[in-house]
Amino acid sequence: MNDLLYKVQSRFLFHAHVRIKIPASCDDAVFSELFTVMESVDRKYNSYSPDSYIDRINRNAGHFVTVDDEMASILKEIVFFSDIFKGAYDVTVMPLVRLWGFYRDKVDRIPSERDIGTVRPFVDYRKIEINGNEVRIGKGQEIVTGSFIKAYAVDRVVCRMRELGIDDGIINAGGSTIYALGPAAGDEWDIAVSDPADNRSAYSFSLLNRCLSTSCQSETFVTVDGKRYGHILDPRTGYPSPNRLVCIASDRCMVGDIVSTGLFCETRDSFVEVLGRIPREYALEGFLIDPSGEPVCSSSFCYTHEKNAV
Repeated sequence: MNDLLYKVQSRFLFHAHVRIKIPASCDDAVFSELFTVMESVDRKYNSYSPDSYIDRINRNAGHFVTVDDEMASILKEIVFFSDIFKGAYDVTVMPLVRLWGFYRDKVDRIPSERDIGTVRPFVDYRKIEINGNEVRIGKGQEIVTGSFIKAYAVDRVVCRMRELGIDDGIINAGGSTIYALGPAAGDEWDIAVSDPADNRSAYSFSLLNRCLSTSCQSETFVTVDGKRYGHILDPRTGYPSPNRLVCIASDRCMVGDIVSTGLFCETRDSFVEVLGRIPREYALEGFLIDPSGEPVCSSSFCYTHEKNAV
C-alpha cells in the first residue's frame, strides 16, 4: 500500500486466526482493547460459546428467551437477508450440518435422501420469532452463527478503531473476512485470494475502507469414498453447493459474509439476479466461480486473475 510502518498481533478466535495490523505509532495496548471487543462478541453472541444468547435460544427451542438489544438487532437483520435469498441462506441449517457430520473426526457415509428429508423441516428461518427482546425458534431447530458472527465482530473492531482515531490498518479474520481501513486520501490495499481448486491461481482486489468476504469449500469438508463434500450446504436441497468461490466487496463485514454465503448456493444464471435484489444502499459487488472454473460477476466489480501466482 505505502511505505508506512505497521505492527501486527494475532489471536485465535471464532475458530480462526484473527490478525490485526495497525500503524507502528500505536501503543501496544490498543491490540488488547481491540481483541477484547471481539472476545465480547464471541462470548455473548457466538452459537459455539456456552451460555451465549444463541446457545440459550438453541437450548430452549420452542420457548421464548430474553436477549439484549444487540442480539435482537442482529437477528432482525439476519431475517431480512434470509427473505431476500428465499431460503438459500438460512441460519437454522445446523441440523443439516450435524447430519452431514461436519466437525466430527470421521464420517463413513453421506446422508440419504430419507435422512435429509427428515431433517429439512427443521431448517426454516421463518420460524424465528422476535418480539422486542424475546426470541424463540421452533422445537428441533438450532441456529448456527458461523456465517456472520466473526464478521460482525470485525465490524465492531472497525468502529472502535475509528473511535480511537486509527484510520489505517487491516483486520484479517481467518482469510474469509478482510477489512481494509485507510485514510480517504490514501492508497488502496492490495488483497489476493487463492483459487481453492488451484493454488497457483489467485484473484487480486484493491480495497479502501471496505471489506472483502469470501466463501469456499476448501477449509471445512468431509471425505467419503475419496470424494470431498464442503460445509456450505444449500438449505433448499440439503446438499453441499458445488461452486468453487464467491467474493463480495461491501461496506460492512457482516453483510458481506451473509451475502457471500447465500450467493454460494446460487448458479451462474441466478447470481446477478439475486445480487440485484439487495437494496442499492448496501453497495455490494462481487463474483462467483462455478464448478467449471468460469466466473460471473456484477457489472462494476473489478479484479485481476493471475493464473500463475506463487
